[in-house]
Amino acid sequence: MSQCILPGTMLWKRRSFAGAAFAGLCGLASAKPPKVKAGGIPTRPLGKTGVNLTVIGMGGARFHLVSMEEGVAVVRRAYDLGVNYFDMARSYFDGKAEDVYGAAIPPFRKKIFLTTKSGQRTRKGAMEELETSLQRMKTDYVDLWQLHGVNRMAEVEQIFQPGGAMEAFQEAKKAGKCRFIGYTNCRDPRVHLEMLRRAERFDTALMPLHVADTCFSDSVEMSFEKTALPAAREKGLGCLAIKVFGNAFLLRTFSAGDCLRYTLSLPITAAALGFNTIGQLEDDVRTAQSFRPLPEEQMAALRARAGSGKFDTIRGPALEYWKTR
Repeated sequence: MSQCILPGTMLWKRRSFAGAAFAGLCGLASAKPPKVKAGGIPTRPLGKTGVNLTVIGMGGARFHLVSMEEGVAVVRRAYDLGVNYFDMARSYFDGKAEDVYGAAIPPFRKKIFLTTKSGQRTRKGAMEELETSLQRMKTDYVDLWQLHGVNRMAEVEQIFQPGGAMEAFQEAKKAGKCRFIGYTNCRDPRVHLEMLRRAERFDTALMPLHVADTCFSDSVEMSFEKTALPAAREKGLGCLAIKVFGNAFLLRTFSAGDCLRYTLSLPITAAALGFNTIGQLEDDVRTAQSFRPLPEEQMAALRARAGSGKFDTIRGPALEYWKTR
């Protein structure tokens, strides 16, 4: 799957700045936010796995924006604050993102839920990627291994054909190199429905879920919230969210807190967040610690704001450039 990063890179740098400097600027006129305390992040069950995850997770897709030392510091701080879900993919930062985890997590590896993903579609290619991932993250297993970016119907056929990637995933689970199997898709909710025809093979589904998802088009089938999410829930899969801030474009219209509270109010287990500064991390942890599900009228109001065209709203293909048109 494409990481869908480049068009939002500058905005993410702005959020990096906001996570630290903006708080300081606000402090000139008001009190600083309370110091974040460890613990208190709500947890939810991950489908039928028997595992409970913190509702926010450490996302691994933004380490290209910071140094190795800064990345490691954020990962360790996330663990210290009580985050137990750590997301990764073999493709992030051309493979170097896994090195950040490899430098940070060994002291607490057994206490976290570690994931990675493979974009390979053959048994051989997927198995080679897993071995590389394990080596670079300095672990002998991952808790969740995911088929990465299954965005087109033709890929589904490749994965399940003889010699396809699913064979590697099943072998890895039998060998104890992964505990659970999942898949991801950020382009087309309809491909989720095709994957879910084989739902007995999977434990989790990961998809983009955010306040403007339902505004992409007049067609309900292009909304992950309206189509893929309820289908995966019906099959008993644990549902994981990404792109909560719309690759930061939504921060032109909504606060980070509004974005996060909206997604966490959906029937998901957790959201992987791309914080790459300790300021971002602590802001999101505060929101999670105080989280209460939004009532439907507030959810509807936020969706209406996203679709209204007011407040410099970005929506539809201009926002969700990653979706199939």
